[in-house]
Amino acid sequence: MEWTGHLRLMATWPLLPVALAQGLRLRSRVPRLPEAAGPREGVAAGGGTPLRLLVLGESTVAGVGAPTQEQALAAQLARALATRTGRTVQWQAVGKNGVTAAATHTLLVRRLQPEPQDAVVVVLGVNDTLALRGPSRWTSDLRRLIAAVREKTGPAPVFLAAVPPMGEFPALPAPLRTVLGIRARVLDQAAARLTHRLPDVHHVPLPGRFERDFFCHDGLHPSPAGYRAWADSLAAAMAQ
Repeated sequence: MEWTGHLRLMATWPLLPVALAQGLRLRSRVPRLPEAAGPREGVAAGGGTPLRLLVLGESTVAGVGAPTQEQALAAQLARALATRTGRTVQWQAVGKNGVTAAATHTLLVRRLQPEPQDAVVVVLGVNDTLALRGPSRWTSDLRRLIAAVREKTGPAPVFLAAVPPMGEFPALPAPLRTVLGIRARVLDQAAARLTHRLPDVHHVPLPGRFERDFFCHDGLHPSPAGYRAWADSLAAAMAQ
């Protein structure tokens, strides 16, 4: 499987010059959306002892594409978990636009206060794909990140959200869409393999194919409806 991934990456090399030029043009045209407004922590009402949830990662954790944090991923995930489990969920979103797995470790995790958690969700991969990370570097960065998170949170189960299928992002033209789609899929498969080698780390696939209403108007980030579908998918896997 690892060799298959490397072969797929090699197949994208001839397309890279055109894809990189398209990426630069796209960056100049697509508006940079703000992170969602509002508090990055809260409580989803339920019963019993609160379940402590930490959601960590890139722009989707920061809520880009949603007007408020209540419509973004972490809060919607907390509500979905409260509905499925009947428990109160105390949630915290720690995210930053543009971070890779390595930058999440150095910029975000080191700032966390030591505090036990019952579940940690890691949402990364788009920026590592854009940075042309290979699967070995990517999984090495994830290993270090997970170890650092557990130094702060204790031995909580860690859920790795699937790397989004960038080949389905409406804003990306061909062949950029093809190149990034292949590279994102290779990183996602590497992350899934990594979970088999680490204790209590789980890979959570995304909810089927993306429709246009999954995305906000930039064609790159989820809309509130997209975040809701993603949150429901994550909650279904986590509740098991």
